[in-house]
Amino acid sequence: MTGRPHSDLMAQLRAAHKGFEAPKLTDEAELAPWPTPSLADLEAYERIAISHAAADQLGVASPFFRALDGSAGTEAVMEGAARVNFASYDYLSINHHKALATDVAEAVQHHGVSVSASRLVGGERGLHQDLERAIASFLGTEDAAVMVSGYLTNLSAIRTLMGEGDLVLADARAHNSIYEGIRVSQATHVSFPHNDPDWVDDYLETNRQTFRRVLIAIEGLYSMDGDTPDLARFVELKKKYGAWLLLDEAHSIGVLGASGRGLCEEQNVDPRDVDVIMGTLSKSLCSCGGFLAGSKVLGELIRFGAPGFVYSVGLSVPNTVAARTALRLLETEPERVVRLRNLSRRFQEIAHRLGLDTAEAEPYAVQPIIIGDSLRAVWVSNALLAEGFNVLPIIAPAVPNQAARLRFFLNADHTAEDITRVLEVTAGLIERSKDQFQRAG
Repeated sequence: MTGRPHSDLMAQLRAAHKGFEAPKLTDEAELAPWPTPSLADLEAYERIAISHAAADQLGVASPFFRALDGSAGTEAVMEGAARVNFASYDYLSINHHKALATDVAEAVQHHGVSVSASRLVGGERGLHQDLERAIASFLGTEDAAVMVSGYLTNLSAIRTLMGEGDLVLADARAHNSIYEGIRVSQATHVSFPHNDPDWVDDYLETNRQTFRRVLIAIEGLYSMDGDTPDLARFVELKKKYGAWLLLDEAHSIGVLGASGRGLCEEQNVDPRDVDVIMGTLSKSLCSCGGFLAGSKVLGELIRFGAPGFVYSVGLSVPNTVAARTALRLLETEPERVVRLRNLSRRFQEIAHRLGLDTAEAEPYAVQPIIIGDSLRAVWVSNALLAEGFNVLPIIAPAVPNQAARLRFFLNADHTAEDITRVLEVTAGLIERSKDQFQRAG
């Protein structure tokens, strides 16, 4: 039946719910169908349309969804021309390694591409178990579980561990996946000022007794800002208040620590003191998906209780093998980590000498250059592309407009010359953009 309900059905509803008055409809032919709303009326789309219109008015082309040809490492072919690429989080430049292609091809020949089922009911492979054991061993945890989506890894972890009556304290600059996990968990949510453990201490001193369980969620290396938290202090707080600690190491593995083991190694903190270590397979491990590492109890909870694990197909064969091979290369070639660290220091030294604003970033692989206006950031990004560099802007609403920036991802195979050239060109274009937008305004 289409359209509104028949009058006889409405009479039945009136009998069941006294006092309800239905409209007096006698002829179904007179009923108009419910109007279908337009997707273009959604506020989310209106914001997109306004942004496009503003850019068009100023003649600023969109820098997003730029198509790359071939495998994009430190060099990417775009529109038929080679560009120096600063938009890849292949931090250790492993993605081009011949061992990845060889191992993946051999595994696909034997296992096929998809594992074709949830791991719980038919999709389990020894490849999954090998990767999970390797991750746990590398990080110094009892267990690890891999999932098909890095985004859903955070979401599923929080959804599984927390619920109504619980509290999640999340850093104000934590990834959206953490906040979505809090939302679906129905736990109480409090954002705390970025990298401010003293605020967390004060809050829990007053409010801890109100909540059944508490989870503190932080990142190892913040993907927008390139800075790190004081991990030992957060471990102290979680012990003091009987809380759990989730450490999102998505951008930390392969980047922090002498051998790339992340923030725990970088700051000499026992990984067993962190309840949940989350990471992605899509960055230094050249694959797709995510993992959760910690105790054996955590592993069991994820495998039998996390919706993103139980109700999802298992990690594909190519992604599983690629991550395992990349991890092996990370372990056997730690000089990649050292090379990346040296390039990161060089980036900051030159940027500061040129008067560029890297905000709170530390000398690691994620480096922002603050522009302070979204349209100017887009203009500089487009101008850099014309000069042979692929650098993407981060603009409102991802960050406040006054914090709009260029974000550079540094890879181990970038050269010292790449760093020097791109920063000198960037400094010149930022100055040009000021004049450009003053005239336009």
